[in-house]
Amino acid sequence: MNQFSPKTLLAGLAVATALTSVAAALPAQAAELRMAWSQDATGLDPHKQTAFSSLRLLELIYEPLVRMDAELNVVPAIASSWEFSDDAKTLTFSLDPNAKFSDGTAVTSADVKASFERLLDEATSAAARSNFLSIESIDTPDDATVVFNLSTADVPILVAMATINAAVLPASEIEAGTIGTETVGSGPFVLESWEPNSREVLSANEHWAGGELAIDGITISVLPDEMAILASLRAGQTDFALLNDPLVATLVPMEAGLELNRVGVLNYNVLQLNPSRPPMDNLKVRQAMSCAIDRQEIIDAALAGEGKVTGPLTMPAFAQDPANLFCYEQDLDKAKELMAEAGVDGFSATVIAATGEPPVAASEAQVLQAQLAEIGVDLEIEMMELNVYVDAWLAGDFDMAVAQNGGRPDPYPMYNRYFTNEGNLAHVSNFPDDELDSLMKQGQAETDPAKRVEIFQAFESRLAEQSPWLWLSTGYSYTAQRESVSGFTPSPTGTLFGLVNVSVE
Repeated sequence: MNQFSPKTLLAGLAVATALTSVAAALPAQAAELRMAWSQDATGLDPHKQTAFSSLRLLELIYEPLVRMDAELNVVPAIASSWEFSDDAKTLTFSLDPNAKFSDGTAVTSADVKASFERLLDEATSAAARSNFLSIESIDTPDDATVVFNLSTADVPILVAMATINAAVLPASEIEAGTIGTETVGSGPFVLESWEPNSREVLSANEHWAGGELAIDGITISVLPDEMAILASLRAGQTDFALLNDPLVATLVPMEAGLELNRVGVLNYNVLQLNPSRPPMDNLKVRQAMSCAIDRQEIIDAALAGEGKVTGPLTMPAFAQDPANLFCYEQDLDKAKELMAEAGVDGFSATVIAATGEPPVAASEAQVLQAQLAEIGVDLEIEMMELNVYVDAWLAGDFDMAVAQNGGRPDPYPMYNRYFTNEGNLAHVSNFPDDELDSLMKQGQAETDPAKRVEIFQAFESRLAEQSPWLWLSTGYSYTAQRESVSGFTPSPTGTLFGLVNVSVE
């Protein structure tokens, strides 16, 4: 048996006390955040991606010049400050002198210029190209200054720049043609590995100018079944999760040790019609379909009541009461009258929907199928994997599509790509309309806030009356976390950028 004298024990206690003091003085070791979501990214090129799942990953890797905070204010990202000229036709940015890409090279005005030239190049097929068509030229008087010279006053261009679709990429990577295969960004994390439909591993970017992170990195598991995500949270195998299914989200507060973050978002659920295909090229048929829909029933049946009826404008500063819009309350008698006036005695069509994003798409399609059958519209539902759906959607190759589209704090960058004559996704909406085009351009150039509201509410009323799409609802963004996770702030844009403030006990 070992023998210890009192002197030896006291010495040992002294050493232990000293070690404890040293340990207390050291910062806590940052932890890895174990995260899960149900839908994986479909690609890695931030200028081309349209799927929410891709944008949520890429916004952790890349940065735009500016971003939106949780109160929908434009705040610095790569740019530390900016200023419009008095006529709003010149926009000057000063870049953060500490901004660096993940390879350690400085972000300069040359990178910004190369990125926007890539965005504007039609060959790129950039998702947000039409948001930046007012850019006539870009000056780079020094490495830290970028001047955008615009063809028209364009106040909403600043909001348009606050998205990952306007990410600043290294000019060297653009020249090398590696965008989409290599991920060299200036964002808070670095993509270490990506196993599609399985997992992503992110590490903290030591060169990020936004400050030191409280976590070493994030490992994201792709679990297509959101009930499996909830079980993983419950079992302590996952710390933080993105949830898309409202029904699963409502179960989180019932679980001990779990917390739900819930915030209303600008995204909207919509039935997109293809007005270029008969009989939907007939205004009265489209209007009849709008009158036949019970939007609140869709929310109650497909979204577990988690949402509200919306018109095209979802941002509080511009939206009007949907009750003021054309036929926003179900009126089957009027719907049948309109079909009769159109000379259409019912028709058959296919509606496409993606599996997983949103998870309510199939349920929405089924409710719409039943409601539209009341006026003789026979819908066949075709469910597609997300990447297949995105390809068909981008090609405008559908009769109808159940979609969830992203919102913006300003109507112009939200809709100009669909409803201006030169919009880069005009072939998705398939609805050229000179009045919508004119209202969009008036709203772009107008600098008086009150006049802009009037213009865009007229735009919204025109869209609802013409019914190229049938807007249904807006809902919520959900994330769930264990009590050991703190610091996350949800945003109405649905961004997960708030993960930069997360710590794990």
